[in-house]
Amino acid sequence: MTTIDTMEKKPLWLSMEECISKLSSEDLSENNREQTIHRIGKELDDTGYNVSNHGGNFLQLRWAIDERLSMGRPFMKDFMDALEALTLEDLADPEPANAKLVRDVGDVWPKIKGSERRADVLRIVEKTKLDLLIAKAKGLSGDAGIRLLIEGEIASEVIVEGLDITTEKLEQVNADIEKECAEKERVNTLLEAVENKTKEERVKHLLDNTVSDALIIELAKVDTGALADIKKSIEAELKEKQRLAEEEAARKKAEAAGPALEDIDPEEILEYIESIREILEFSDQEKDIRIMCEQSSIPTSLVDIAVSDPDRLDELEKEAEG
Repeated sequence: MTTIDTMEKKPLWLSMEECISKLSSEDLSENNREQTIHRIGKELDDTGYNVSNHGGNFLQLRWAIDERLSMGRPFMKDFMDALEALTLEDLADPEPANAKLVRDVGDVWPKIKGSERRADVLRIVEKTKLDLLIAKAKGLSGDAGIRLLIEGEIASEVIVEGLDITTEKLEQVNADIEKECAEKERVNTLLEAVENKTKEERVKHLLDNTVSDALIIELAKVDTGALADIKKSIEAELKEKQRLAEEEAARKKAEAAGPALEDIDPEEILEYIESIREILEFSDQEKDIRIMCEQSSIPTSLVDIAVSDPDRLDELEKEAEG
């Protein structure tokens, strides 16, 4: 479907030219011409225009047919050829593209240079750009097409309809872009703090702050090879940092889990078991039990028994009581 076909309401002059472009030589013969003019006028009346009973509009139709006969071809052929030759690169700024199209077609068909028609053509040019953008977006994989239209500041409803996606999908991609922008802002702030440092120091600073390789390459202006060399030079330091981080994570996990069963005093075991029994009265769902036990700071060793073998709590209670 062409850009012009998808216009919500075509201007009268354009609808006239489309009707004229479908005429045969026989329709335009001297014997049939007058009948053809009245037939087209009636067809335009039936589609919502006032032509047959409007002197000015009817005269405009007659002049357009005279021009068609004079040129030996319909206006729409030259117009559509010029329109379809436009690329996205040509349409980067629709205003100059429109001016060139009007100038080129207007050399043969001067009426298109009129201010009213120039404004109509600009709307067609802008719609052509949108159609080309959507066509390009449909050819891209993943979310790239959606991102292309978002970057082109295309209205949300147009993106949803043009790409046949859900509103939820568009919102998800918008959220992803917001996160990426926030991360870029964070990285730029990190770079500002070390702007007077060497390239290696800047990269190391970003690595220390868990910045992705892709953003380091983009924002720190280093190539892949240079990044690999810098990472290799600080590999030992990074490994030690990772080891310490893993140790700290393990320590925190062990601390959160609490002592092993054999390391808990009998009196404390009795207190924990009493708390567990109270929790079991509220729920028998493992997730709920674990959440409430964690809130009560009950050691994981006892929680595991409570959810897997609750009868064993009786045995542990007897052992603790001596």
